[in-house]
Amino acid sequence: MYRARDTRLAREVAIKVLSGDLASDASRLKRFEKEARAASALNHPNIVTVYDIGTTDGTSWIAMERVEGETVRKMLAGGPLPIKRLLQAATQIAEGLSRAHEAGIVHRDLKPENVMVTKDGLVKILDFGLAKQHLSPADRDETSTPTETATGAGVVLGTVGYMSPEQASGEALDFRSDQFSFGSVLYEMATGKRAFQKKTAIDTLGAILNTEPEPIASLNPQVPAPLRWIVERCLAKEPRQRYASTEDLARDLASVRDHISEISSGGLAAVPARRFARRRILGVLGIAALVTAAYFAAALRSHPPPAPRFQRISYQKGNVWSARFAPDGQTVVYGMLGVGSDFKPAELYSTRVGSLDSRLLGLPPADILSISRSGQMALSLSEGATLAEASLAGGAPRRIMEGVGGADWSPDGKELAIVHEVGGKHRLEYPVGRVLYESTDPLANLRVSPDGETVAFLEWRSRYLLRLVDRKGAVRTLAEDAIGFPSWSSRGDEIWWTKKIGAVASEVHAVTLRGRDRVVTSLPGDFRLWDIASDGRLLIEHLSITFEMAGALPGETGERSLAWLDESVPGALSADGHMLLFGDRGDTAGTSAEAVYLRNTDGSAAVRLGEGVPLALSPDGKWALALRGDWPAGTSPHLVLLPTGAGQEKALSTGPVIPPKWATRWARFHPDGKRIFFSGKEPGHQERAYGQSLEAGSPRPVTPEGIIPNALSPDGALLAAIDGDRNLMIFPTDPKAGTTPRILTKLSEDENPVHWNADGRSLLILDSSKRPIRVDRLDLASGRRTSWRSFSPGGLLGGGGRVSGLVLAVNEQAWVIGYIRFSGELLVIDGLK
Repeated sequence: MYRARDTRLAREVAIKVLSGDLASDASRLKRFEKEARAASALNHPNIVTVYDIGTTDGTSWIAMERVEGETVRKMLAGGPLPIKRLLQAATQIAEGLSRAHEAGIVHRDLKPENVMVTKDGLVKILDFGLAKQHLSPADRDETSTPTETATGAGVVLGTVGYMSPEQASGEALDFRSDQFSFGSVLYEMATGKRAFQKKTAIDTLGAILNTEPEPIASLNPQVPAPLRWIVERCLAKEPRQRYASTEDLARDLASVRDHISEISSGGLAAVPARRFARRRILGVLGIAALVTAAYFAAALRSHPPPAPRFQRISYQKGNVWSARFAPDGQTVVYGMLGVGSDFKPAELYSTRVGSLDSRLLGLPPADILSISRSGQMALSLSEGATLAEASLAGGAPRRIMEGVGGADWSPDGKELAIVHEVGGKHRLEYPVGRVLYESTDPLANLRVSPDGETVAFLEWRSRYLLRLVDRKGAVRTLAEDAIGFPSWSSRGDEIWWTKKIGAVASEVHAVTLRGRDRVVTSLPGDFRLWDIASDGRLLIEHLSITFEMAGALPGETGERSLAWLDESVPGALSADGHMLLFGDRGDTAGTSAEAVYLRNTDGSAAVRLGEGVPLALSPDGKWALALRGDWPAGTSPHLVLLPTGAGQEKALSTGPVIPPKWATRWARFHPDGKRIFFSGKEPGHQERAYGQSLEAGSPRPVTPEGIIPNALSPDGALLAAIDGDRNLMIFPTDPKAGTTPRILTKLSEDENPVHWNADGRSLLILDSSKRPIRVDRLDLASGRRTSWRSFSPGGLLGGGGRVSGLVLAVNEQAWVIGYIRFSGELLVIDGLK
């Protein structure tokens, strides 16, 4: 490696010279150049940037970003890393890997030597896509660590000690191989000891294939249990048992990093129930007994209870919609929306704990609600929320009742508790026909107690309340902010439930019938409890919500990724299609508030303009209009102008008019750049469209109340809006032109205008209910609709999903679309008490 200076761009670079035998192998050199070009396209702060490649006088070289810092290998010279420092570095490594894997690039040689950390703590992954050479047999002893970059099966590649089992076997690789190598690096960062290191390279390969490393807890008890679980999952021998996406891995690490202060350093935090028990004992013990109790408490802390065991049981890519244990506790029935099937009804599968395969049950599309002791399934058929019954052994379902939103069998399997919608109200009936509770608020996720006398359920009142109702109709609230399905413990003395904590963490809670709540465990990621088996094992889903943003530059037809942090959502595109205004937020952004960003659509780095939700970009590109006020909670929404270059932000006074915070928020600049139009409402009135000068004056109504704006004509003279009956209408923006609207057509609930074309003659209408997602052109003169283009609901990542936004350049030659993708995997957790 050489230090050099790029005289054209006046910057320091690093030059890596490739070995002569590689340069003389034409096929390998061609493959190296292809991979290096792919790596150079990666634009991520945690990946070293490749600037150029070439050959000079027969010597092949690569120019890359010069990084000042030290490798993780050098950092490990002093032993295991402090936990906080470890998590800061590990999260960045995972985020860099995630971006590369999203682009279809696998590192294949991840090790401590290939990770640099700057003085500021910024991580840079080196050698993406770079070929490594085997040492010749004459130059290598038995303990050396050979490396080879190859892509075909049957070739051993990587570095011994950090290879995945599939690498060691010479099998074909995918992104999960990097996860295993990353797990080996994490293990070493946590313990100061290599996960797999034997006397010879052959013995090391054998250990990777056949043995497990020494438990982390025995080498470093200070490593928190959630981090140990992540390492263990990465080091699973079977690729299917690792993470379904490296983005999920990065999110889990970020969750542990950001909640480390809440996690016991010696493993799982002591279960609150143990603390309660200890307090009762201490209350009756004398002084001598206090000493004894303290001794045993210290022993308990030095020897924490075994960590929970996780076992993945679903392997399809899709979104889990329902799941239950069968009476045997080993069979699981679940409903899932598969890849590319968003809005297609869920199909039912069954699997066995410990099996890698799932069997399609061959029933009509449905959700599994409950399975009785005798194996009778209560189903919700996708046709009109119809309650039906079917045998787990086989046979067609028998329809029972319409309009049922949930159901659960009594312990003896003879009665059903149901949620039944009648006359706009939600009834909890148990048994069917006997109303125990009725509410105008939605009821969901009911579960009958083991003794059959009480029903736990969720009620939505701006958040989910965990409630109980007995057979006499007495109702009480046990907890708030519950998610998932409340599930009874086998003894019936507690109800277990899950709760979201922050952006990327969850807690499993247990609450007694008297309302005493305890945290059973914290989990890194978004988890939903589905069921509890009679022996206490949990059926739980790890949910992943991925925000993707992709677009095409003028003259391009394919999509390129433009996502930045956790939740990238497009806001506006410049007239020429070269500048993108977008919002991003989430744990990676360091705040729960959404921030406004601006970036060039060529993929260069984004610039953070400030907090808020992006709404519009001024015609000259100098100002971004944003909505602020959702954070902190309770603050009034207001508009703000953020400079895209030098300058100070400007708050806009809209008088009594308050912009909406959620789905109907909308704003546009007039083409002269001196006025804006936006959606808002005054106290005591319905929402409508307003116009306002940026220099002076108050907002003035443009549409009647109840009319929601959607698009502004290129000359700023007309506004497209939708009324409560979904009529698409055109209003003049100048009051001198009159106020009588022109009705164009009626749209469905899933259709909305997204763009007014440059000549003012047509609107683009997005239909989010179609698969693939469809955008039609509506001719304003004739009302005729023609297809403009369609989009995959899963975007570049595949899978089911929905659109978060679509923005276009004025001439429609460039566009950016946002996707939200949902996926989940089912796990069985054992060992929680």
